[in-house]
Amino acid sequence: MERYARQTMLKGFGMEAQRRLQRARVVVVGLGGLGSSASIYLTAAGAGNLLLVDPDVVQLSDLNRQILYCEGDVGRPKAKSAAESLSRLNPSVGLRGLAFALTEENAEDIVGGADVAVDALDSYAARYILNEACVRLGVPMVHGAVEGFDGQVTTVIPGRGPCLRCILPGASDIRREVPVLGPTPGLIGCIQAMEAIKVITGIGKPLVGRMLIFSGKEMRFEEIEVKRNPGCPVCGRGG
Repeated sequence: MERYARQTMLKGFGMEAQRRLQRARVVVVGLGGLGSSASIYLTAAGAGNLLLVDPDVVQLSDLNRQILYCEGDVGRPKAKSAAESLSRLNPSVGLRGLAFALTEENAEDIVGGADVAVDALDSYAARYILNEACVRLGVPMVHGAVEGFDGQVTTVIPGRGPCLRCILPGASDIRREVPVLGPTPGLIGCIQAMEAIKVITGIGKPLVGRMLIFSGKEMRFEEIEVKRNPGCPVCGRGG
């Protein structure tokens, strides 16, 4: 347990929280900038089992922000390369990579049995699929998104607060490639990892009913209250 000594000495954390982490199953969907940062810190913290999901291969243009990979990984499946990198960081964590996309047909199989899912996707269409599967199965989901210097994070706990469809009912994917400065997803992914750890251990107050907004140019964080929509087609009476 020497590896985790600095976190187990935290007041209110201790060995019990560490044991919860070691028993946990976390699904990280998307292994780009957000998923790189989030999965690194979840692995370092000792989350017991990580399922890593991404259909893409590493491209040279990914390397400004996707810190799981190096130039030698270009052309390799992200899911495989990520699992190998993370296993070197912490061999005691169970790691499994799935090199295919999340779809309506497989979402529940991917999310089923997880303690928390990390939305590190770059498509709102896919995010809505993940959100719906998590709500149906009662699995908490930590949402993150970035563009340029800006990012956002919120945590969805079914039955306790709004789901992603309540908060962003009409979000759409305008373009495939979004400009982004490397540190932006690094920071937002770290916050997602912290939220996931809080959900697993029951420590602290997750971002339920709150959206944390980050402006990198202004170096400012803002918090917006978000409420459940009773008519939401996913989590409300309309669902």
